[in-house]
Amino acid sequence: MSSSPAAAEIEKQASSGAPTVRIATFEDYSGIATLYERHGFASRSFEEWASLWIGNPLYNELPEWPIGWLLEDENKTIVGYLGNIPLPYVFRGRQIVAATSRAWVVDSGFRSYSFSLLNRFFRQKSVDLFLNTTVNKNAIRGYQAFRVSRVPVGAWDQSIFWITNYRGFAASVLANKRVPGWKLLSFPVSLGLVAQDSLPRKRVGAHKHGVSLTFVNGFDVRFDIFWEKLLSSNSDILLATRSREVLDWHFRRALAENRAWVVIAEVGAELVAYAIFLRRDNKQLGLDRLRLIDFQSLPDSNEVLRPMLSRALDRCRMESVHMLEIIGLSPERQRVIDDAGRRRRSLPSWLYFYKANDDRLAEALKDPRSWDPSCFDGDASL
Repeated sequence: MSSSPAAAEIEKQASSGAPTVRIATFEDYSGIATLYERHGFASRSFEEWASLWIGNPLYNELPEWPIGWLLEDENKTIVGYLGNIPLPYVFRGRQIVAATSRAWVVDSGFRSYSFSLLNRFFRQKSVDLFLNTTVNKNAIRGYQAFRVSRVPVGAWDQSIFWITNYRGFAASVLANKRVPGWKLLSFPVSLGLVAQDSLPRKRVGAHKHGVSLTFVNGFDVRFDIFWEKLLSSNSDILLATRSREVLDWHFRRALAENRAWVVIAEVGAELVAYAIFLRRDNKQLGLDRLRLIDFQSLPDSNEVLRPMLSRALDRCRMESVHMLEIIGLSPERQRVIDDAGRRRRSLPSWLYFYKANDDRLAEALKDPRSWDPSCFDGDASL
């Protein structure tokens, strides 16, 4: 995959024998980070990487939980890695232990052994449900070999998006296509995009009467009260736990770095809905992007999604973010914004797959009514 000298040396060594598979530890961080760099991926700091488990409320209840698995060659060089993150879910009154895989990376000379990492992941007996919400086109065959299923709700191979910085968006698209003179061309192309979006369409939404919308920088007791109400009104739906503690673990760092925005909707003193947006910039394309990660509402409050999106779009424009996108929205929530959706694009692959570890759960999850998926699931926002 890489032509760097380090990668070439790894390729030479690949012919010397099969790698060893073992459980990863926090002490392996340096070798894992080096593996990422060989493949052109930005590595996180140790603190950010370790926080996927340290501070994770469920991980702290599972003392034997493996943080992932490694492929290691005869020189003890890490040539493959797959992360393993525990996530708490609830379904029909039952606490569900879910596992999401993360960062499946293997040096090309050892690709024939890459399935041994996925095999370790799917062989876990203490897991009720396996999830992955970022399965790209290169990994899809590997996951399908383990008989995973597509999540039956939402279009996980499409993106709905709004352009919020036309010049920056046009420059990113033209540069990615290697159009000669793309810097100069970005201005007239951006004017064309503005003209397209000026065609009469229904606005995303204004304030709903009696509902107060506010950006907040953290999660307080209101979110615990909201979670209990959400749980009681959706007892037949598989839900990722959204307690204050879990939300704080999930988004604390991103909020501190202004990479996450949280909008809440209140009626009086009652929290009736929230939306969480997360920066998902593509540095290779020079694209600044915001994504709706999660929208949750109490019964009869779905309509508040429209004014929440309006708030987020206004903030994107103020902060020069190029676009806002939504992936995998449930059909009932999709209908709320259908007449306001600006643009759509197809994604290279279906992103969300799952596998249940027992027959009863597997049968129940075949029913689309058992799902309310979002990018909060799996590893899409970690």
